[in-house]
Amino acid sequence: MAVNYPHPIIAREGWPHVAISGAVLFLVHSMGGWAWSWPFWIIFIFVVQFFRDPGRLVPVAKDTVLSPADGRVIVVEKAFDPYAKREALKISVFMNVFNVHSNRAAVNGVVKAIEYFPGKFVNADLDKASEENERNAVIIDANGHTITLVQVAGLIARRILCYIRLGDRLKKGERYGFIRFGSRVDVYLPLTAEPLVTVGEKVSATTTILAKIPGLDS
Repeated sequence: MAVNYPHPIIAREGWPHVAISGAVLFLVHSMGGWAWSWPFWIIFIFVVQFFRDPGRLVPVAKDTVLSPADGRVIVVEKAFDPYAKREALKISVFMNVFNVHSNRAAVNGVVKAIEYFPGKFVNADLDKASEENERNAVIIDANGHTITLVQVAGLIARRILCYIRLGDRLKKGERYGFIRFGSRVDVYLPLTAEPLVTVGEKVSATTTILAKIPGLDS
């Protein structure tokens, strides 16, 4: 395995939130001590843990699709990919507020399309969230195989961040986006893909292998 860690351990998206909650905590604690500051300690700790973004080990196994997010698998099924217009194997990972919310590239490949869709903010654990919620779809050409990654906002999430551009070449485990406060990522794969996870299984971004596709890295 190789370490992929091109960013600080606290995601840059969280720096303002950590700074503000820390400053408020310091002010309240200096004026009122523990009696007044304990709720602000809880808030500060929550903010820090939410925006943590640890380095991950990238498996060296060939022809593998890595998990783009931390969380729990809620869908493994054949479905229609509305972004690449094809039948596909769909694997969805739900992130709660205690998961790392940094999103990582699932495969090596070239970004062929990026499309943002405004929408609702229903619970991301529900199937209809894939079609109704705010979302951002990235279509990747991985050695001739089409892989679609869709960031989906959730009930509390109000900000999807995607940092890649059309034509960018991605590497497995590379950080490409972030979703704030509870959400999901839908992964659409060719029907030749062999799923290696099941519904209810907990997965980790980059280190968990979701599926294998023959010839993906050849």
